[in-house]
Amino acid sequence: MTEPQNLRAVGDRIEELVGELRSTADPVTWRRVEEALSLVTELYGAGLAAVVRTLNAEEAGPSVTARLLDDELVASLLLLHGLHPDDLADRVQKALVEVRPYLGSHGGDIEILELDEATGTLRIGLLGSCDGCPSSTATLKYSVERAIQEAAPEIVHLVVEGLADPPPPPVPTTTIQLTPKPRPVGVAS
Repeated sequence: MTEPQNLRAVGDRIEELVGELRSTADPVTWRRVEEALSLVTELYGAGLAAVVRTLNAEEAGPSVTARLLDDELVASLLLLHGLHPDDLADRVQKALVEVRPYLGSHGGDIEILELDEATGTLRIGLLGSCDGCPSSTATLKYSVERAIQEAAPEIVHLVVEGLADPPPPPVPTTTIQLTPKPRPVGVAS
């Protein structure tokens, strides 16, 4: 079996199909579909857990584990099944390490202010010239948020301090040049 070329597209398609099934199936059929999906996921999770146990028993070493974690699909499956060797705080830190060079190139940095695993909330602060920078919103959206989502999908609330509100859009104005007209004599202004 070949690996899918675009894992995100495959995941999106699975979600789309499940959504279609949920909206079109009668309740009894939908419960059976849910049960089947749950059993398949459980089966694959158990198989993955056996592989991880075997690797640990063979003392495959950190290099094999690191190579597995470098594979996006394997790392996401380990997360899904609660088998990822890194805890949430470590994964968040690693995600921020990935984006620090980009932020540093703009004279900024980022720090974790609070991580609440129970609610899936991460509070971070932008530092340096990123603090209050108008382009911080774009930086956050395209680099920090993406890195956090990939490394720690259980983070569902990202709170950012030091993020500048985008400036309001300019109010359209038109300047009209008026030519003063002479006033008739004897007319009060």
